[in-house]
Amino acid sequence: MKRVPAACALAAALLATAGSQALAQAWPAKPIRMIIPFPPGGATDLIGRLSAQRLSEALGQPVLVESRAGAGGTIGTELGMRSAPDGYTLTFSVASYAVNPSLYKLAFDPVKDIQPIIQLSQGPILLAAHPTLPVKSTRDLIALARRNPGSVNFSTTGQGTISHLAAEHFMSLAGVRMTHIPYKGTGPALADTVAGHVSLTFGNVFATLPLARSGKLRAIALTSAQRISGDPSIPTLAESGVPGYEIVLWHGLLGPRGLARPIVDRLNGELNRSLKTKEMIDRMEGDGLTPAGGTPEMFGERIAKDIELYRRIVAKAGIKAE
Repeated sequence: MKRVPAACALAAALLATAGSQALAQAWPAKPIRMIIPFPPGGATDLIGRLSAQRLSEALGQPVLVESRAGAGGTIGTELGMRSAPDGYTLTFSVASYAVNPSLYKLAFDPVKDIQPIIQLSQGPILLAAHPTLPVKSTRDLIALARRNPGSVNFSTTGQGTISHLAAEHFMSLAGVRMTHIPYKGTGPALADTVAGHVSLTFGNVFATLPLARSGKLRAIALTSAQRISGDPSIPTLAESGVPGYEIVLWHGLLGPRGLARPIVDRLNGELNRSLKTKEMIDRMEGDGLTPAGGTPEMFGERIAKDIELYRRIVAKAGIKAE
């Protein structure tokens, strides 16, 4: 009699496996929607659309991009996470996803209500100074900021953005105080730094590195744990007097909780393959990023780690969303 439950369990397992295999074979049977929760035209949109194009070619079904911008990406992301877990609605995500739980009241759990699929890219923020600021290294900057607390100012892309949190994390670990000058986006933040109205900037590599190469700004350090191939002469903050420092920008793909594992694995496999193509590598390196790849579990660990890091930074600095 004891064998009956075991036999039933085995039968149920076999049926579930057969059902998963059938689902994987049948999917996708219609076009797939990819929500990008940011405005069209930026680097995020371009990488998202290129990923959608690669998936369309691999899956044999159109992957249609739908831009749903607003509230730091939370509007489009919430729409995606509330969708049916059938593989026909995917959500393109960026590193600010991990910041938003600390700044906004979300309609979903940012860890439990998602299915990570793949981290597509990774890259740093570049700390750069106006040439008139008398510093050439991170240690110079720390020394200056300690001698004159609050006298050094820095630009970011806005209150509560990752560039702002990167600066707050730097000040906390380095034990210095500087003055934050928030802007509404990369363009105006860099323009005022180049003009000398602001001493420092925490900017994305794509827009900031060319200004450093031209001499309009001076590259100080990167927020990532590794140097970049685009300019290996620029050190990281972690190796320049701020041990343990790391802030990473990334792009990735999410699905809602309950998305079947065969679909997750198919998407992960196809996108891992696409990240090895010259077009994807060139596109990302042009934006100061490198392909990431890896398993869904690796991406989930990155998200959870970043959420916890940003919660600590936001709480310690008392940051509020605008």
